Amino acid sequence: MIALLLLLAGPAHAVDEERLDELFDSLEEADETSWEQIENKIWSEWSESGSPAMDLLLQRGREAMGEEAFDEAIEHFTALVENAPEFAEGWNARATAYYQAGLVGPALADIARTLELEPRHFGALSGLGRILEETGNDDAALDAYREALSIHPYRPTLIRAVERLELELQGKSI
Repeated sequence: MIALLLLLAGPAHAVDEERLDELFDSLEEADETSWEQIENKIWSEWSESGSPAMDLLLQRGREAMGEEAFDEAIEHFTALVENAPEFAEGWNARATAYYQAGLVGPALADIARTLELEPRHFGALSGLGRILEETGNDDAALDAYREALSIHPYRPTLIRAVERLELELQGKSI
């Protein structure tokens, strides 16, 4: 099935950077009632590769993730990143699948690639923070969470992660 999709694939186009810039400006100015709508629009923009076949690979990979079929998800996302290497969300999705499959090294590599392509990817930064925290690198985790929070100031999970690590690290220095 993946091979058929790749035969039908046209070239993937870049994400609409102007639209994303507007959304990130809106997110910065959002309030507690509007940030979720803006976040959803950002995720929607990030999820559009410009190629129906690549979008289908993303969808199929996400469906496999939902079924906890991580190897299948990794296959779909690998086909996606191989055929649309400039599509940041493909790398982010595969990073998530790798992480869920317990493959931390490949997850970190894909997070790095995601952030090369889209430095404002608060999801990738949050994932990086989580991995760093789980591996005992709390200082670097805090930096990753703070960076994500500077981009997305209303995400409750980011706010709590920063507050939690600041308290923990403050307690260690006493």
